[in-house]
Amino acid sequence: MSETATNDTTPKDVETKDQKNGDQNGEEEKDKTQTPPVKEMRAIVLTGFGGLKSVKVMKRPEPTLSEGEVLIRVKACGLNFPDLMLRQGVIDNPPKTKAPFIMGFECAGEIEAVGEGVTGFRVGDRVAALSEAKAWAELVAINTKYVYKIPAKMSFQDAVATTMNYVVAYALLFGVGNLKSDQTVLVHSVGGGVGQAVAQLAKTVGNVTLIGTATKAKHESIQNVTHLIDHTNDYIQEIKKVAPDGVDLVLDCLCGDDANKGYSLLKPMGRYILYGTSCVVSGETKSFFSFAKSWWQVDKVSPMKLFDENKTIAGFNLRQLLYQQGRDEYVRDIVDNVYKLYSEGQIKPVVDSTWALEDIADAMQKLHDRKNIGKVVLDPSQEPIPRPPEEVIEKKRKGSAKEKETKDKDKEKDKENKESKDKVENSDSTEKAPENGDNSK
Repeated sequence: MSETATNDTTPKDVETKDQKNGDQNGEEEKDKTQTPPVKEMRAIVLTGFGGLKSVKVMKRPEPTLSEGEVLIRVKACGLNFPDLMLRQGVIDNPPKTKAPFIMGFECAGEIEAVGEGVTGFRVGDRVAALSEAKAWAELVAINTKYVYKIPAKMSFQDAVATTMNYVVAYALLFGVGNLKSDQTVLVHSVGGGVGQAVAQLAKTVGNVTLIGTATKAKHESIQNVTHLIDHTNDYIQEIKKVAPDGVDLVLDCLCGDDANKGYSLLKPMGRYILYGTSCVVSGETKSFFSFAKSWWQVDKVSPMKLFDENKTIAGFNLRQLLYQQGRDEYVRDIVDNVYKLYSEGQIKPVVDSTWALEDIADAMQKLHDRKNIGKVVLDPSQEPIPRPPEEVIEKKRKGSAKEKETKDKDKEKDKENKESKDKVENSDSTEKAPENGDNSK
């Protein structure tokens, strides 16, 4: 009886055990074949077109390499005015991707991996890159057409302060502007990154007179400019005092009414070049009024007028040239020339300030307020500015609101008391009036 009980195992029990063992084995095999977790990185993401709150530091999957690309470990990023215009949604031909997406047109760092078909680059190379967005992240995968090896002595901060700004300035002065010695140049926003690049590059040509406009507060910090003029004043008259015959070259990043003024200052054979439309960025968010105003203010110049006056109007848009028009080799030649001038000590980029990724809103605000002298740089390794937690800010906000409400109530109460007191006094004076009258009699 006991022997039967101890060995009594039904086929159903055996099947259940086998099934259980099979399930366990299956789970073990499943665990072995599971894909590893996706690696993530920090990046500055535009969640939607608008104000500063639409730009956030978020976790994003690390990029994977495609053919012809290199993976860059980013050490510094450049902040440019087109980034503000992209955030607001007023930039021409925005990147062909829908929000949310990673922002940034410029970065520098070290190559961490090389994709198939890549020649001329290897792991460990120090490079700068101009990308169609996605540059403001810890890692960037980008086609080598837009990647440039930086000089051995160039820091990563100098790389992002040099590459885009000096490429634009070089193309304006020498590629489109055909600057020669003994000529006069007018450049707006001379205190900005491109303006400072123009000032330094113009000095490489003999006897060039450089007239720069900037707000009065910036004048003491700006160098390499022959004549500094406050843009808020009537700068047309000021320029005519120092260049009565007019100027040879106008470099305009503002547009709007400044385009008309710039053209009017040209002497015969003069060149006006538009390379930006920053006047449309007037507030934190897109302003249809500013956009429409800038468009309506620009005079429509006919080719016959240019023919009669011997003047030239031109434009330069680096993003269009690189990504839409395929002139990457032209840009690479300019980069080589700029880096050569840097290595020879003829140019030295001006870095205004460096910010952590988390402080992007403050960095953008500084650029928006036109308070920078030179380049504004982002550093992924930099510690952010200490700030109170969100709940502390919210509590403080609510406390301030409650305190204001209490003060308002106290003021209202004081007002009621005063009115009540005035009524009593008026009542007393009314009652005393006949008595005083009787005495007078």
